[in-house]
Amino acid sequence: MSQSSPTLPQILKRSLVASSRFFKIEALQLKFSNGQQREFERMQGYHKGAVLIVPFYDPQTLLLIREYAAGTHSYEIGFPKGLIDSGETAEQAANRELKEEIGFGAKRLQKLKTVTMAPSYFSSEMTLFMAFDLYPEKLEGDEPEPLEVIKWPLNKVDELLARDDFQEARGISALLLTLKALNEA
Repeated sequence: MSQSSPTLPQILKRSLVASSRFFKIEALQLKFSNGQQREFERMQGYHKGAVLIVPFYDPQTLLLIREYAAGTHSYEIGFPKGLIDSGETAEQAANRELKEEIGFGAKRLQKLKTVTMAPSYFSSEMTLFMAFDLYPEKLEGDEPEPLEVIKWPLNKVDELLARDDFQEARGISALLLTLKALNEA
């Protein structure tokens, strides 16, 4: 079923509210097609997007990492991820992040989906991939401490989803999309 797209609101004014090394927050004065006017705030990243990769060590084993998460001040289990550098494609960034974070490159990447996080407030996109046919190759990353690499059996994903330290929505989305893709194959 196709529906026509609504008319985007007109941006009457933009103003910078705050900024940091990674983000800027701007206020938008908007006028909607019905004449209503509102002010919204949104956060914009300074980067070209990001990637998250679900790597397959073998057909029945995933690779995860344990790393410090400043937002929750805890150690979290998740998939390799990172920003797309200037001049890189999402695929190149995914392979670089794999080499930096788990010490493997991938001969084959399969795109799952590009997702947003809190699109009402945040403009950043993340491309989710599955990685297959891994080969050993290590690049120096920007992590402040070595990351623990964890082999996780594919037949124990329910246990992974139940863990308190596997809670990032983008990682859970990538895992569920991976399971869907595997079931369709």
